Amino acid sequence: MITDAASFGKALKHRRRVLGYTQAFLSEFSGYSVSFISDLENGKPTIELEKAIRLANLLGLDCTLTERGSK
Repeated sequence: MITDAASFGKALKHRRRVLGYTQAFLSEFSGYSVSFISDLENGKPTIELEKAIRLANLLGLDCTLTERGSK
């Protein structure tokens, strides 16, 4: 469950590592800077939502919102 910028970043970092990607590779592939990716993975709270969602999608992760208590 994603509850804040830190848990979102942790999930992205885990997925990137599972895929065997470096931040440099992801930077080249996505067009975003290594520092942006690093900030995102480290939970920096001022990250742009559009870019964060796009990176999650590029890593094969879906971002969905569900009501609490729903299945």
